[in-house]
Amino acid sequence: VKGEVPVNILGYGGWLTLLLLSAHVALRLLAPYADPVLLPVVAALNGLGLAVIYRIDLSRGNDVGGLAQQQLIWMTLGVALFIATLWLVSDHRLLQRFTYTAALAAVVLLLLPMVPGLGFSNYGARIWIRIAGLTFQPGEVAKVLLVIAFAGYLVRHRDALALAGRRVLFIDFPRGRDLGPILVIWLISLGILAAQRDLGSALLFFGIFLVMLYVATERAGWLVVGATLFGLMAASALATA
Repeated sequence: VKGEVPVNILGYGGWLTLLLLSAHVALRLLAPYADPVLLPVVAALNGLGLAVIYRIDLSRGNDVGGLAQQQLIWMTLGVALFIATLWLVSDHRLLQRFTYTAALAAVVLLLLPMVPGLGFSNYGARIWIRIAGLTFQPGEVAKVLLVIAFAGYLVRHRDALALAGRRVLFIDFPRGRDLGPILVIWLISLGILAAQRDLGSALLFFGIFLVMLYVATERAGWLVVGATLFGLMAASALATA
C-alpha cells in the first residue's frame, strides 16, 4: 500500500509465528500421528487473512491496533482452544459417543440467529446473535459440531452404506434407513442456512457432506450426484437472480 515494509511487521509477524509454533509443538506432543498437512494449510489461510485485514486498517489510516490486532486476539483464542481440545480429547474416537448430541446442538445453534431479540441481520445475512453487547456467529461452532456428527454417523454405518443398497443406472445408492437420519440433519441445516441467506456456509456443508460420504463409502458416484445437484442449484439461483 505504501511501497515500503510496515514498521510493525515484526509485531504482527512475530505474534503470528509464536502462535503457529505453539500450535505445532502442541500437535507434535499431544497428537503425533495427526495429519501433518492440515495445520500448515490453516496457518497459511490465517496469515493471508491477517494481511488482507491489515490492508483494510491501512486504508482507514489506522496503522496500529484496529481490525488486524483484533484478528490476532481471536487467533490467539483459537490456538488456545485448539491446544485445550488436544489435551482434553486424547482419543478422537470418544467424540463418536456424541454423534446425535452434536447434531442436535448444531441445529439449535443454527436456529439461534432466527430468535427474535437475539439474532440480527448484517449485510443481508441473519447469522449473528447479540448477548450483553457482544456479537457472535453460532454457526461457526455449528460447523464443527456437524462435521463431528457426520463423521461419527458415517463411521458407525460405513459397512451398510458401502455394501447394502440398490443400483440406479451406474450408481449404488445406500438404503434409506442407513442414510436417512444423517441426510435429514444435513437437509435441515442447509434449509436453515438458506433461510438465513448464509449461502457460503450452505455450500460448504454441501461439499463437506458429499466428500465425507465418498470417503466413507468409496463410491465415486456420489461425487457425480453432488456435481449434478450443485449445477442444478447454481442454474436455479442464476435464473431467479
